[in-house]
Amino acid sequence: MVQRVAVYIDGFNLYYGLRSKRWRRYYWLDIRALSVKLLRPGQRLMRVKYFTAPVLSRPDDPGQQDRQRRYLGALATLRDVQILYGYFLSKMSICPACGANRETFEEKMTDVNIAVELLGDACDDAFDTAIIISGDSDLSGPISAVRLRHPDKSVIVAFPPNRTSFRMRQSASASFTIGRRMFSGSLLPERVHTAAGYDIEKPPEWA
Repeated sequence: MVQRVAVYIDGFNLYYGLRSKRWRRYYWLDIRALSVKLLRPGQRLMRVKYFTAPVLSRPDDPGQQDRQRRYLGALATLRDVQILYGYFLSKMSICPACGANRETFEEKMTDVNIAVELLGDACDDAFDTAIIISGDSDLSGPISAVRLRHPDKSVIVAFPPNRTSFRMRQSASASFTIGRRMFSGSLLPERVHTAAGYDIEKPPEWA
């Protein structure tokens, strides 16, 4: 019997994991291809849900929004992929070095959105196995809830590089860290053609 798999990706957790390894070339990641590589024999990918938030303009990196826009546009061309958005909240903080006030931004809603989708899909019987790509320990509660309420379902945690959580390992059916080989074999084409008839090119900074 074929086992149905749904994949839930914490976009910024994955990004910062890759960034911590300086694997910039893997930012242009085909998340569907990566998800397929995570499957075991007898499993079939049903859907991939990618959770992120629109980045805000920064004077020190004016191209950040354009790079994200290109990447999300490329992801939107992939079959069975859904992008779900949170947002960034502006707040003031004190610099520990100089004591000056500075504006910082905090991503909001990603963990809540993942929890809502995971629990909703479990209740709708949309998967037999869920794979969560994240190292955010806040997700350990939703994972435990799914396993408690739906003991016939498995929840696997796939940690991004340099991202791990003891609580997630304890709550999940199983866990592992995604290796470099998985990323290197799961890249988008340098130029992605859209249904609207235009091409999206990989940002040159991600070479």
